[in-house]
Amino acid sequence: MTAAIEFRDVHKRFGELQALAGIDLDVQKGEFFGLLGPNGAGKTTLISILAGLVRADRGIARVMGHDVRSDYRAARRSLGVVPQELVFDPFFSVRETLRIQSGYFGLRDNGAWIDEVMQHLDLAAKADVNMRALSGGMKRRVLIAQALVHKPPVIVLDEPTASMDAETEAQIFDHFRSLTENRISILISHRFSTVRHADAIVVLDEGQVIEQGTHDELMRLGGRYARLFELQARAYR
Repeated sequence: MTAAIEFRDVHKRFGELQALAGIDLDVQKGEFFGLLGPNGAGKTTLISILAGLVRADRGIARVMGHDVRSDYRAARRSLGVVPQELVFDPFFSVRETLRIQSGYFGLRDNGAWIDEVMQHLDLAAKADVNMRALSGGMKRRVLIAQALVHKPPVIVLDEPTASMDAETEAQIFDHFRSLTENRISILISHRFSTVRHADAIVVLDEGQVIEQGTHDELMRLGGRYARLFELQARAYR
C-alpha cells in the first residue's frame, strides 16, 4: 500500500547544524500520527520540507504520491498546515479570514463547509468577531479551521494546543477527529500529553528517528520515550 506521506533519506544542514540526518518515514492513509521530540530535534524542518518551505539537501518527500519539488502545486493543495506561531491578519473577522483562505485555493461558495468547521471548533459564536479580539486559544482554533478550509487529505498540526489547558486540548482533539475522519493527521509536539492522542508515534532527536510505535508499545519497551514520559508526568503531579 502506498503511504500518504513518504520521506526517503532526507537530509538537511543549516551551516554547521545537521538538522536532519537521513529520515526514512511513512505515514499511512487514515492515520493520526504523532511526531515527538525536544526543541531542535528537526521536527519543524521536516514538516517545512513537506510543505515546500525548505528544500532538502538530499532525499525525497511526497504527499499523496506528489513529489514536493517536481509536483509542488498538487502536493501543497493536498496539505493543510497549522503553524506553531499565532499568525493572523488583524483586520478581518473569523468568517472573513476563512473565506479569504478559501480564495487562496480557488474555492467559491464554501460557506457551508466554513460554517461546519466553525461549529465543530466552537467558533460559531465568534464568527463575526475581529481576530484581534480573540483569546490565544480561540486564535489557535482559527488556525486549525484555516488548515481545514480547503478539505486537504493531509493535516499537519505544529504544537496546535500550546496555549490550551488539558480539558480544552481533549475537546479540540475530539472535534478535530470528527472533522478529519478518513484524513491523515500529523501531530507535532514536544509534549507527551499531546502526542498520546496519536495512533502511531515517532520520536525524533538530533535529526534522526530514535523510536517508533504506538504509545502503549513504546511504554512497554521501556526505552527513552517511556523514561521521558514518566519524568514529564511526575513533573505535572
